[in-house]
Amino acid sequence: MNKSSYKNSTKTAIGGIIAALSIVLMLLTSVIPTLTYAIPAIAGLLLVIIVIEVNKKWAFGVYFVVGVLSMLLVADKEAAVMYVMFFGYYPIIKAMIENKLRKALSWFLKFLIFNVSMILAFLIVTYVFKVPFEEMKKYGAIAAWLLLALGNVVFLIYDIALTRLITLYVLKWRKNFKRIFKS
Repeated sequence: MNKSSYKNSTKTAIGGIIAALSIVLMLLTSVIPTLTYAIPAIAGLLLVIIVIEVNKKWAFGVYFVVGVLSMLLVADKEAAVMYVMFFGYYPIIKAMIENKLRKALSWFLKFLIFNVSMILAFLIVTYVFKVPFEEMKKYGAIAAWLLLALGNVVFLIYDIALTRLITLYVLKWRKNFKRIFKS
């Protein structure tokens, strides 16, 4: 079954289910605040299913819906901004970057996207939503740069894990998905 074999109603159902699951996950950041970064990453991971089974255009549509609803409904604005500024769209563009560029250049671009996204997210959270960054008071601006450096290490692990989860989905879980969503 190729991507074009799904009817629009099936594509809409898949998008709706993924969007609903993503919103429920994003709402959990209010209940489990220690997962401010992990939950948006998991919600973004769900978009991989749409990229593989439908196409990138539908995945961006679901990303947009989840992003808007997260900004409106999720109490943890830091998590919502993290989803919108990075975790929501990165799984969609990851394959495009890796398929079109050489390995070294793709890694450079992925790290560039990550760093620009994180700096913008930090500025939005800090100055638009007025979420205090307590470490700045204690350690000064160096705390933000150290956190970004640590974030780069975590991003490397995240990217590798994302690749492995995508491979696992394609090799093991995709047949179950196709059985559920027959066209």
